[in-house]
Amino acid sequence: MLTDDQIDAIAAELAEADRTHSVIPLITARFPDATVDDSYRIQGRWRDTQLAAGRTLVGRKIGLTSKAMQQATGITEPDYGVMFDDTVYRSGDEVPVEHFSNVRIEVELAFVLKDPLAGPDCTLDDALAAIDYAVPALEVLNSHIELEGRTIIDTISDNAAYGAMVLGDVHKRPDEIDLRWVPGVLSRNGEIEETGVAAGVLGHPATGVAWLANKFHQHGARLEAGEIILAGSFTRPMWVSRGDDVFCDYGPMGTISCRFV
Repeated sequence: MLTDDQIDAIAAELAEADRTHSVIPLITARFPDATVDDSYRIQGRWRDTQLAAGRTLVGRKIGLTSKAMQQATGITEPDYGVMFDDTVYRSGDEVPVEHFSNVRIEVELAFVLKDPLAGPDCTLDDALAAIDYAVPALEVLNSHIELEGRTIIDTISDNAAYGAMVLGDVHKRPDEIDLRWVPGVLSRNGEIEETGVAAGVLGHPATGVAWLANKFHQHGARLEAGEIILAGSFTRPMWVSRGDDVFCDYGPMGTISCRFV
């Protein structure tokens, strides 16, 4: 395991990379003995510095929950990170490219909790009962660590590669729609690039919410009412650049559009 001084130093590197929109060398290349526990310690230290600087936590992201994303990254277990209020955009917004080191888009559903949710034995039914509503979302991936050769340890340390999210306008309670079959048709500049259905996320997109509640229990924490949980992508990531128009059709859950400027 890494020492506290090493954890502090890496967290500071990531904070500086976030500030300057740059990337740092692979953590696992420099610290081959680093563990998954170390990576969550790094993420937690970075999170605490951001909270101390005045940012407000609004929720959590879950990543690597679908075969599409696991095959795209070579990483075979889910991970999670935190989301701050200044990273939330709405459909129709312009998203500044200079806020990120690199920009990729994923198609997801987000869930807003009406009740707290805790492990250790949280089930899909428990998660559905705690969810107020689902809303379509695009996640903006942003890596502060070299992309080539990343492992789960690098990704978790880097706040699970979360950059921002764009939320849609249609809200659905879990009893109003079969969330497994919500589609996503993702286009860039009018050309379809990726398609998928939400069942690709662990069989049901809310399964990830239950997984996260159980994972949090291992750290003596729980998910709180009002938090937004970004449940994981059911498409591969799509690269975007300045000037790109992004559009995603979620069928009965409406559409999301945004422009990268």
